[in-house]
Amino acid sequence: MLDPRLLRAFTAIVDAGSFTLAAGRLNMTQSTISQQLARLEEAVGAALVDRAARPAEPTAAGERLLGYARRILALQAEAETALGDPAGTSAIRIGVPEDIVSAEMATVFAEFARHHREIRLDVAAGLSRDLTRRYRAGEFDIAIVKEAAAATDCRATFPEPMAWFESAHAAGAWPNPLPLVTFPPGGLYRETMFARIEQEQLRWYVAFLGSSLHNVLVAVEAGLGLSLLPRSAAASYRVRQYAPFGREEPMALSIYAWETAGPVAELVERMAGVLAIRSARAR
Repeated sequence: MLDPRLLRAFTAIVDAGSFTLAAGRLNMTQSTISQQLARLEEAVGAALVDRAARPAEPTAAGERLLGYARRILALQAEAETALGDPAGTSAIRIGVPEDIVSAEMATVFAEFARHHREIRLDVAAGLSRDLTRRYRAGEFDIAIVKEAAAATDCRATFPEPMAWFESAHAAGAWPNPLPLVTFPPGGLYRETMFARIEQEQLRWYVAFLGSSLHNVLVAVEAGLGLSLLPRSAAASYRVRQYAPFGREEPMALSIYAWETAGPVAELVERMAGVLAIRSARAR
């Protein structure tokens, strides 16, 4: 491996055309820079500088090495600059339901990142119950979850208006048993859906199971069945509220964070502002 210090001495001699001038530029003695060139020549097995020439010139072997030497030194400088820049060297881990990462929330993330270049935002989307479990296990610094009721340690909570939806193109009454579009077992809305259907004393079956809110909404839009969903999430899809069932009690949309000061607290406050506006729009 070629020592960058020796390559720097070599290029300095060629650029200056003089051992004395090169030593001055590198803040070393002429004897030291001569020794470094000698060590490099020993390493490559060839003379690199014509010492008899005035000014000093690279030999044929030196000319071949010179381009590589400059590239190696440039890459070293680039690496040192990159490692010296704190951008993205620490992380805030955030867990959110997928429909929470809206344009407004993304703007909050972007503005925060501009003011805190040293912080990388690691955002993971998932189902609320899984996000809650992972937050309690310490996997997230901040978590936004939908739940039946907020826990006492939440930083802020807002009502999440809910309603039953069907395709905007649905015609007439639904068959018996009633087809439902749901999330996988453990999904927050699933149990509430089943309880309501049982309350209505209706027969039902799962016609479509989707692992994401988008998949569920697209299935409802296509007419595969009914589903219980956040009113805010349904706004951009071709669905309508299912009048016979109407609205359900709102869920709690809560934000949690372990830290109460510093950048995390600043980000929590901004995220909570987006949630407040989102909740108000859906009422």
